Amino acid sequence: MTETLKIDRDGAVAVLTIDNAAKLNALSPPTLHALGRALDDLEADAAVRAVILSGAGDRVFCAGADIKAWGDLEPFDFARQWILAGHRLFDRLAAFPAPVIAALNGHAFGGGLELAAACDLRVAVAEAEFGLPEASIGVVPGWSGIHRLSRQMPPAIVREMAMTGARIGAERAHQVGFLNAVTDGSALDVAKTMAERSLVLAPRAVEVVKLVASAAAGEGRDGMIDALAGGLIATTADKAEGVASFREKRKPDFKGE
Repeated sequence: MTETLKIDRDGAVAVLTIDNAAKLNALSPPTLHALGRALDDLEADAAVRAVILSGAGDRVFCAGADIKAWGDLEPFDFARQWILAGHRLFDRLAAFPAPVIAALNGHAFGGGLELAAACDLRVAVAEAEFGLPEASIGVVPGWSGIHRLSRQMPPAIVREMAMTGARIGAERAHQVGFLNAVTDGSALDVAKTMAERSLVLAPRAVEVVKLVASAAAGEGRDGMIDALAGGLIATTADKAEGVASFREKRKPDFKGE
């Protein structure tokens, strides 16, 4: 638990809640850092098999980046301290080995929509709206939002949001495939049900499915290829012999097994 992030555990499921409803759960440097630390801790815990990301309150999942955090930054600092820092976190979220489910309890705009796009699955309340309003304040989406969203919904809709400031509702987002489900009840409850369904599956199979699915969508393809290749070769007798020969300071006797 931090001032901006609430962390709850329910068995193998971890729930991360952006906890700054007074500022519409806007993303600030402390929030980004807290999310990064939480992901590091959760990945190190083998008991965690699903993560749910939500926002406090019942109006907004995340209204985007807190303008007070970046509005006065010099151009170089804006690029390095803000844009690249956000990229690292969102890439970290997308690469998390267990399923990450966004429970969209309300609207998601700008960085908040980009945050949802970095998750594997998304559930939203029926009244939620989504948009990319950055151009209305003279900037552009900076955390891979246009890239990821254009792989997750028709690019024409992404352009409409980014170029005209249009918002789309939950039903439309569901129809075009961005959302997995829309609910009139609690998005968190639906996300927990999804997570529980994942828990009965083979953990390693789910992890590999995520690697392949992400690569198919253009997310972390190089890492996926290396990870699958490394995992395959690690099962061989030659790998065991290579490690043993190195430790014993002798020539390896490879048998192609």
